[in-house]
Amino acid sequence: MNGYASAPGRLAGTLLGRLILALPLVAFLLRLGGAPLFDVDEGAFSEATREMFERGDFLFTYLNGAPRFDKPIFIYWLQALGYLVFGGTEWVEWAFRLPSALAAIGWSYATYFFARKRLGEDAGLLALAVASTALGPFAIGRAATADGLLNCLLALTLFDVWRHLESDRRAPLLRAFVWMGLGALTKGPVALVVPGAVSLLYCASRGEWTRWLRMVFNPLGLAILVAIVAPWYAYALHRHGQDFIDGFILRHNVQRFSGSLEGHGGSAFYYLLAVPLLLLPWSGLLIGALARLRASLADPLQRFLWIWFGFVLGFFSLSGTKLPHYVLYGCTPLFILIGLQARQMRRAWPHLLLPGLLFVLFPLLPNLLDALARSKLGDGFYRAQLARAFETADTFYIATTIAGLIVWALFVFFPRVPALAKLVATGAVQVGLLAGVVVPYAGGLVQGPVKAAGLKARELGGEVLFWRFTTAPSFSVYRQGVTLKGDPQPGQMALTRIDRLPADAPVDILFRQGGVALVRARP
Repeated sequence: MNGYASAPGRLAGTLLGRLILALPLVAFLLRLGGAPLFDVDEGAFSEATREMFERGDFLFTYLNGAPRFDKPIFIYWLQALGYLVFGGTEWVEWAFRLPSALAAIGWSYATYFFARKRLGEDAGLLALAVASTALGPFAIGRAATADGLLNCLLALTLFDVWRHLESDRRAPLLRAFVWMGLGALTKGPVALVVPGAVSLLYCASRGEWTRWLRMVFNPLGLAILVAIVAPWYAYALHRHGQDFIDGFILRHNVQRFSGSLEGHGGSAFYYLLAVPLLLLPWSGLLIGALARLRASLADPLQRFLWIWFGFVLGFFSLSGTKLPHYVLYGCTPLFILIGLQARQMRRAWPHLLLPGLLFVLFPLLPNLLDALARSKLGDGFYRAQLARAFETADTFYIATTIAGLIVWALFVFFPRVPALAKLVATGAVQVGLLAGVVVPYAGGLVQGPVKAAGLKARELGGEVLFWRFTTAPSFSVYRQGVTLKGDPQPGQMALTRIDRLPADAPVDILFRQGGVALVRARP
């Protein structure tokens, strides 16, 4: 333990400290099922898991009847457990999001325990506050995708790598191989690349090349890794052959790095803008931590943490495919470094400007979305979805967002409240408003019509097609059936977009809401 642990505490044993300990449970479980599944990602993961039950096949995933090569199997197994308990009911969103939420809770507390032992209780509590209230972890920890789980496993891996580096104990190193193996079963090679590169760069900075080689090529560790990873990958290769290599290895790994996949590109500075947004409301403290960068590199642990963040930032900045959550793989060390910086904060107001603007926008969101619906921006489908902005925004939404803004303002402008308490409260209000009202409102607006159409199709029964509709896999989840693409034959039902539905189309409209319509082809 270094000198930071002996710093005088301001949180340990206080009411604020105890409230921080409860933040992950609130942030990641509050109204977890409040919004419909978001397309495309949540819908695709959830439908692929549902089809495992429909097919009676739990060794590989299919999406609307076609093999899904996007991700390995582990997250689907965990979602299947949730679906086994909650699926097919009004709790279906809980079923598919629960693994991510539990992983995010574990990710947050793992960060807390790691920081507390090495940097003191206050630093651990502040790291926990950042991990559970920053915008990025909040979003990915409540999504029915693989990234919440992968972030947890990467954090566990590199925490144990450091435990081995600081003590030479064998047990943490072997655990790191376990976490890497599970990570490789969750999202693929990235779970090996990040820990391998971070540990290499750290050891290289100290001239400890031999030590790194001993770590990486530990015979028992490699045996554990192979035992976890090899069976499923060998099975997938045996079952799908070249299609698996082309779909998973080449397309969703090599091509994601070498080129812009599915239109998700960006400049080399993409993540320099994304990181501050993902860390709201704690972004300002990152600037302070960066100002101390040179001095902090003298401390071995802080050097390790900066190398972890720096590698992920550089690696994914070079990648052709860019999505905001990729850089979260390197944000765990920032939670800890920001926690250290927060203890030295004297004034809160510079850090409250952007969150305050966000809170002001929440009550105005229906007005902004209605204005977009009336504009010529975007395509007709999304404008039609947003046209329900005022209809969907009930009194509860408006009253809650205004009340949240007023309570926050009264608290942070009260002169006797310590600066640190103001920032923690801002994070808590942010996740409370987002989880409690804003995300359910936005989800009901953009995904509610798809969910309602799926439930209507399930009620009517029979085959349904996607017609002139690119994809909405959550429709298949709510319909509880595979949905293929094609032109409906007489008597068949189809889901389509109203902006692509000709006025003279020979169909009867069975359901219409927002930008979607469920139709039946006339005989």
